[in-house]
Amino acid sequence: MAVGTLESKSASRTRLDYLMAAGALTLVAIAIAVPLINKSLHRRNHASTAPIFGEWHPHVGWGTVPALAIAAAVVWWGPDLAQRLSWRRLVAVTWLGNLAWTVSLVLVDSSLRGFGDPLTDKNEYLHDIPRISSIGEAVRDFSSRILDFQPDSWTTHVSGHPPGAFLTFVALDRLGLSGGTWAGLFVVITGSSAVVAVMLTIRVLGDADWARRTAPFLALAPIAVWVGTSADGWFMCVTAWGIALLAIAATTSNLAAGFASGLLLGFGVYLNYGLLLMGVPAVAVLWAARNWRPLVPALVGAVLVAAAFTLSGFWWLDGMHLVVQRYYQGIASERQFGYWVWANLAATVCAVGLATVAGLHRVRPQGAGMLPIGGLVAILAADLSALSKAETERIWLSFTIWLLAAAALLPQARRWLVVQAAGALLINHVILTNW
Repeated sequence: MAVGTLESKSASRTRLDYLMAAGALTLVAIAIAVPLINKSLHRRNHASTAPIFGEWHPHVGWGTVPALAIAAAVVWWGPDLAQRLSWRRLVAVTWLGNLAWTVSLVLVDSSLRGFGDPLTDKNEYLHDIPRISSIGEAVRDFSSRILDFQPDSWTTHVSGHPPGAFLTFVALDRLGLSGGTWAGLFVVITGSSAVVAVMLTIRVLGDADWARRTAPFLALAPIAVWVGTSADGWFMCVTAWGIALLAIAATTSNLAAGFASGLLLGFGVYLNYGLLLMGVPAVAVLWAARNWRPLVPALVGAVLVAAAFTLSGFWWLDGMHLVVQRYYQGIASERQFGYWVWANLAATVCAVGLATVAGLHRVRPQGAGMLPIGGLVAILAADLSALSKAETERIWLSFTIWLLAAAALLPQARRWLVVQAAGALLINHVILTNW
């Protein structure tokens, strides 16, 4: 009787897996269909492939065959290797696998545009690097150049973020690593390292088996479509390692790790205003570990970062206030919140894959289970702010990466890995994304 009850519960959960995936797929289909039917909405979206930001352009490229080969290899060997390899080797293989996956997806589009080309767009950070002669002066005058329609206004992405984002690429340029190719390599390498931070955080919070099962799903993460072509991959790296260090501090009482966590998460707030919401996953980690002591050194680290920028002449609150004004000076004023408040979530489905959505109902609010919950709460808060209308498949990378672990809770891992890989490959080959 007990065995029959367990089998019945297992079957019910499996049915719910498929229902969740089907519901997510339906949401994406509706989000695509509505603007195509409503021509006025389509025109005002300024995103011809809404809810994804890009253009319909079926294509193949240099990375197509490698991407297919990598996907097949991870599907076939990934689940077994995740259990057999030593922890250090598994971490290395997962990072290298994700790095290769990300590069191959970037190369799918590189036949149409160069490697790192999205980062050289006139609205991107690299465009404004020649316009500064002094880093100190650029920081001091940063807020005065945020609003549009001024002779010295920053370009869209520089003005839309705190100065930390721009200074990252200025630093690369000053080191002699100038141009789109170096910028592209930088975001690919740093962004792909975030999967290691996720694995480490789950393991540190006490679920080594879940951390292992997560490895192949992280290696084939659909978010790689955008990690390899946008600065948000770098932002994700900084915050993911900040969370990982906080988890280490919370489980080992290592004050240095707590302080370093604060430095990274504090810097994250100066990369993207919205990353203030990384406070939610941070609280989730401390709640999971049942240890709030690392909060003090983490806050000290974050305050030091804020002090450094403030003393350099940039006041974060002024920047945030001006960015909201700049946001509505552009196409955001035309994009309708009534559509994007739910279409943003459809874009998120595309970024995390159907398997992630299917596994969310299996997450429990304890231990490492708090990580996907924290990421989801941050996403919902960002969505309701109305300051993210479109492009959330890349803007929310720092939040969505924590949801990916949910896919590893599903039975029949290979079947769901195929779903993840197929979704990413379809998007990358049918849509020429702007990122």
